[in-house]
Amino acid sequence: MGVPPWHALSVAEARRIEDDLFGGDGGPDERLPVASTLDLGIEGPDGDDLPLRVYRPAETPAPTLVFFHGGGWCLGTLDSADDLARRLCRRVGAVVVSVDYRLAPEHPFPAPVDDAVRALEWTREHGATLGGNGVVGVAGSSAGGTLAAAAALATPDDTVPAVQTLLYPITDRAFVTDSYEANADGPLLTRADMRHFWRTYLRSDVDAANPYAAPLRAADLSHTAPAVVVTGECDPLRDDGAAYAARLADAGVAVDHLDYDGMCHGFLSFADDVAAADAAFDDLAAATRDRLAAAADD
Repeated sequence: MGVPPWHALSVAEARRIEDDLFGGDGGPDERLPVASTLDLGIEGPDGDDLPLRVYRPAETPAPTLVFFHGGGWCLGTLDSADDLARRLCRRVGAVVVSVDYRLAPEHPFPAPVDDAVRALEWTREHGATLGGNGVVGVAGSSAGGTLAAAAALATPDDTVPAVQTLLYPITDRAFVTDSYEANADGPLLTRADMRHFWRTYLRSDVDAANPYAAPLRAADLSHTAPAVVVTGECDPLRDDGAAYAARLADAGVAVDHLDYDGMCHGFLSFADDVAAADAAFDDLAAATRDRLAAAADD
């Protein structure tokens, strides 16, 4: 497509290109239909507005998913995540609350995590007004998967989310895994990109050991949420997701690890055009529904 690698661009230019590529300029008639959408703002941890976009399915009350977009913690908007949020809403049958969390480098770690926790707490308190049935989970793609996992870790035991659906998540700052070696040059995401994103996100190397920045570093995962973890064979982050799924299972946490041959980072965004990605979305939606239903039964 003639797009330079993310690490070769300024943050401002990377944001513009990311929005051009994934935000789309189609009108409402070209978007996947949901029952309704609503943009609103809540008070964020810093006292400023924290923007949310709420997607309602055809039938409510329904479970709620608080969703965090990807983009290496420094890219991404509600618009660039619109397709994933709509697809989650339709296929899971959930109210989706998409969060426009603060971005690095203007707002480095832990600001995005603070926003994620705040959005989850607010949704748990006010979800019924949005069409929720009281069952609340978290979901996120890539860097948003890290935030979803961090929010699940930060939640008290008595309010742990019903599910954490993590789509090719970043779980550690380790660039020497087998998947990093095999897929260092991409496609779509490279090892150099990830080094750049981590440098942009963290205040110092000390932050890399913090489990809210790198959930794989958590000493104890036994009290976090049941998980659905999606990975792709040709993604440098594949082993990040696999290692986190394995740690969760070892800690006694219920986990579905869905791994797909031949898939690259971000492949679920191509579900409209790639049959294997479309089927994978059906799989993760079914697994997420099962976790939400189990929580409702409890």
